[in-house]
This record gives sequence, C-alpha cells and structure tokens, in this order.
Amino acid sequence: MIKNLRILLKNSVFTVYAAQFSSRPTASEVLTAYLMQCNEPPWTSYFVKYRSVKDDQFGMSNFNWKVGSSNYQILRTGCFPYIKYHCSKKSAEDLEASDKFMRAIKVVNLGIPCLLYGLAATQLIRHTEIVHTTKGPVTIYFLLPEHKGSQH
Repeated sequence: MIKNLRILLKNSVFTVYAAQFSSRPTASEVLTAYLMQCNEPPWTSYFVKYRSVKDDQFGMSNFNWKVGSSNYQILRTGCFPYIKYHCSKKSAEDLEASDKFMRAIKVVNLGIPCLLYGLAATQLIRHTEIVHTTKGPVTIYFLLPEHKGSQH
C-alpha cells in the first residue's frame, strides 16, 4: 500500500512538474483566469480548444471550483476539438455522485454525443474572447456573446 502511494505521489509530482514547463497554460488556469477576468460572474459557458491548453482536469465532469471569494459548480465535458465549461456560482456541494454518473453516461455512449456536440460547435460558435494567463493569451469561444453579470 505504501509503495503504491509513493508511485502515485511520484506520478502526481511529475504531472505538476511537466505542467509547469509546458508552453501551454493548464485548463484550470484558463478557467480561473477567465472567471477572475470577468469579476466572478454569476454564470458563464465557454469552449476552449484542446490544443490551446494542457488538460489537467481530464475525467472531471462535475465539480466545485473556488475562485476568489466565490465557489463555482462546474459542468465540464470534452467535445473534440474543444473542452466545454459551464460555470454557475453556487454554494459548494458534494458532487461526487453526480460526477461519477456523468462520466458513466459518457462511457456508455462511447463519447459519440460529445464528439457530435464539438463538431456542431465548430459551425455554431459566433463569439471569441481572450483570456490572459501566465503562459500568454488563450482564445475561448462562445455560441453567443454573453452579457457579463447577467443572472440568465
């Protein structure tokens, strides 16, 4: 057990170490930077290209994310060639069961609906914004322009 824990810790350290020297920012850095850049909005929903970020949130579908003084409940899915984020400012909750359920649905469906959503998004995206990160600017994509601060 301790040997397995050491291997797991070594792999985690390696992942963090590799992410620090990547030329791309992590998906989590883009998420945090965008929410801060928008002054912690009540909600937002955007796409980011896989090739623009280092995907450090792989396998996470529904989770809490702390930014500044706010907690966000994040719905996240891979929809090639994008990663889709839907962020709602809400109190922290235990989302473990919901996260596992969403992951199971994606596996059972072989990811086909996610792929189709991503391919459709390439034709439906109408707005872009720039997020400023420590690794440089990253373009994020929206189906429609958002009204910053709007409740809906």
